[in-house]
Amino acid sequence: MTHLVRCLIAVALLMSGLAAPVTVSLVATAPPAMAQSQGSSTEIDYEAWDRVASRADEAIEAGRASTNALETLRSELANWRQRFLDEQDTNRNAIQTVTRQLEALGPPPEDGESEVAEIASARKLLNDRMARLREPVRLAELAHTRADGLIQGIDAIIRERQRDEIMQFGPSPLNPVHWPEGLAALGSTFAALRSEADAAWRNPIQRDETRKDIPVILVLSAIGLVLVGRGRKWTHALTRKILGEDPGAARWIIGFIVSMGSLFLPFFGVYFLIEALSSSGFVGLRGGRILDVFGPLVFAFLLARWLASRVFPAKEARTLPLNLSPQSRRKGRFYGMLLGGLAAGSFFLQQVGEIAQWSRPASVVILYPLMVLCCLLVFRIANLLREHVKADAEDDGEETYRSRMTGILAFLMTALAIIVPVLGAVGYFRLAQALLYPSLGSIELLAMLLVLQRVVVEVYVLITKNRAGAAESLIPILAGVVLVVLSLPIFALLWGARVADLTELYSRAAEGFFIGETRISPTIFLTFAFIFVLGYFATRLLQGALKNTILPKTRIDTGGRHAILSGVGYVGIFLAAVIAITSAGIDLTALGYVAGALSVGIGFGLQNVVSNFVSGIILLVERPISEGDWIEVGGIHGNVKDISVRSTIIQTFDRSDVIVPNADLVSGRVTNYTRGNTVGRLIVPVGVAYGTDTERVDRILQEIAEAHPLVLLNPPPFVVFRGFGADSLDFEIRAILRDVNYILTVHSEMNHQIAHRFAEAGIEIPFAQRDIWIRNAEVLNGGTREDGVAAQATKPSSPNVPTAPRQKDEPPDMDGDADGGGGAGDGR
Repeated sequence: MTHLVRCLIAVALLMSGLAAPVTVSLVATAPPAMAQSQGSSTEIDYEAWDRVASRADEAIEAGRASTNALETLRSELANWRQRFLDEQDTNRNAIQTVTRQLEALGPPPEDGESEVAEIASARKLLNDRMARLREPVRLAELAHTRADGLIQGIDAIIRERQRDEIMQFGPSPLNPVHWPEGLAALGSTFAALRSEADAAWRNPIQRDETRKDIPVILVLSAIGLVLVGRGRKWTHALTRKILGEDPGAARWIIGFIVSMGSLFLPFFGVYFLIEALSSSGFVGLRGGRILDVFGPLVFAFLLARWLASRVFPAKEARTLPLNLSPQSRRKGRFYGMLLGGLAAGSFFLQQVGEIAQWSRPASVVILYPLMVLCCLLVFRIANLLREHVKADAEDDGEETYRSRMTGILAFLMTALAIIVPVLGAVGYFRLAQALLYPSLGSIELLAMLLVLQRVVVEVYVLITKNRAGAAESLIPILAGVVLVVLSLPIFALLWGARVADLTELYSRAAEGFFIGETRISPTIFLTFAFIFVLGYFATRLLQGALKNTILPKTRIDTGGRHAILSGVGYVGIFLAAVIAITSAGIDLTALGYVAGALSVGIGFGLQNVVSNFVSGIILLVERPISEGDWIEVGGIHGNVKDISVRSTIIQTFDRSDVIVPNADLVSGRVTNYTRGNTVGRLIVPVGVAYGTDTERVDRILQEIAEAHPLVLLNPPPFVVFRGFGADSLDFEIRAILRDVNYILTVHSEMNHQIAHRFAEAGIEIPFAQRDIWIRNAEVLNGGTREDGVAAQATKPSSPNVPTAPRQKDEPPDMDGDADGGGGAGDGR
């Protein structure tokens, strides 16, 4: 208590800035163990280790020690092994320093070559120091290897004993010879408990103590009975009131928490009843041991009943855990509750048998009926799961992954319900128990995971306010995966794994593996991941600050801002990786040779990727194109949507995305119509009929061009009389637009004006015509005379009539040579 008071005083003074002298005094007055812990670590006593190791060797060779003794010895060896593992990091920094010094001296001279005396002397001193520094490390590695081998030997003995015990053949519970023995065991156990109570009652001192404790016993009993009898009903009433008809995520979570009262309130009631019975004094030593077992098993039963009510709910506002009818869910609740009670009762009788030391035949006879009933209920629950799979397939039209896994679980449960009673009946009762009890625990744990997954979804909905996206979001799925991973140790313990096995697995993982002289362990990996994630988020925060705060206040265009943000991102992630590797203590020198060898082969296979990557950096630095530019590459027109380090996305005018490798943009020919500005030229071709006043046409077209608001007047637009066409006199309006993105809009509006003005001025726009001549019409019509006369009638009356010139099947493209097929302002 004095030491605790001193520590509290030290903490208080430390918070006020006056703790330094007090802390020194505490260290001076601390016990020797505490003072020693603040100094340097003590050296390992290898003589004591040799004694422990020799004792372990003898125990393994003899194989006669009990399992509990072997477990104790294994725990001691594991402690020694951990000390040896920690000792392997001794002098690590000094060894690295000496190693760098030796590297600075260069390689040692080959045979027959001499070396400068000073360098040779320095090399010898460094080698001697290296040997001294490595000596404790080598000893720790040797001892660690021996301890590891001894632990593996003990584990092999324990596992062999467990296997032999499970596979042991015993009496059959169906043999009537053993039935009287089972009944006698039950009778003797109850008689022993009654004799303990009678002995306590006959003791006058105990009776007086009981009379004094009657008020306490009555109060505890009353509280216990009320909680057991009414706790569940109170919880259900309050839960229904909270949930209502259509609860939101917050109300659902509150209702879920409140519903756990149906689990804990009855358990507390049972606990009060056990305390009342213990306080009565009528429970002897054997009865006390039985009551110690009874409490946890009651909790297991209540947990099974609560899980059954969550997996097979009577009413659910939204998604049901299983696609079952109300009648099937009612059966599921009953089966789950009854299965939990029978499993808890079976395990309770097994513990009572160990306390009362029942014989093997008596235990088999007593426990086998409960085992058969448990298997029957497992079979019934498997049928409900198959019903869910069938209903799911009918609703979805196909079998989902979850339904397929549920079907496999139903099949395994059915097989379990058949195999376990058969094994118990033929005499492999231990094997049947080894299959049944872990399976029941696994089913209960799977139900718990199903319930927790629903809780995760509701928490996600509460945070994001998006219930519709919860089913498609990745976060609830990842949370479910984490829950499954965290439950794996529990599954392992249920199926017979020892805590020592799990700690051994953790130790193996903590030791990691070596790459050269570098150890890669989970601790190092987590350190690397933590620092890298911090660097990554710091980079993203810096990019966000640049994008939203700094760059908008500069005169840099959109493409330049994007290039700066991309560059900051790449540099930040690279620095985060370097800092994380350095902070984790990972030495990648040993990987240099491997990386150098692999880089040659990878270089050939990824040369296109590297080429595109380098081209992407060039595009971001030189910025010949920027986001939003209208470009033409490889005959494709469109706007630059995104520039990454590997490719560039171009959105064409029909709103489709074209992904172009960056190497094609750097090495190929690219036309950028909006680089630096949006000014561009428009050419509008116009044809008029022969005989039209050309100068008048020129004036009208000039007026139309100058009147358009998007046409620049400096340089002014002008009209070109291109020449004499086959059908028309060809003119062109050539104008410079303020924004070339609206080239189609301007072209269309000018065409409307041209048609309107030409109609007012009586100017004709010619169009192509065709005359069709039919030769040998009499042959086409079967050669009749009348057809021949008709054919003659189709000939022109005068051979001097001019024929229309031959025209192309399609009129020429009237687009200007700078429009690229459209512009942004035209909804392309």
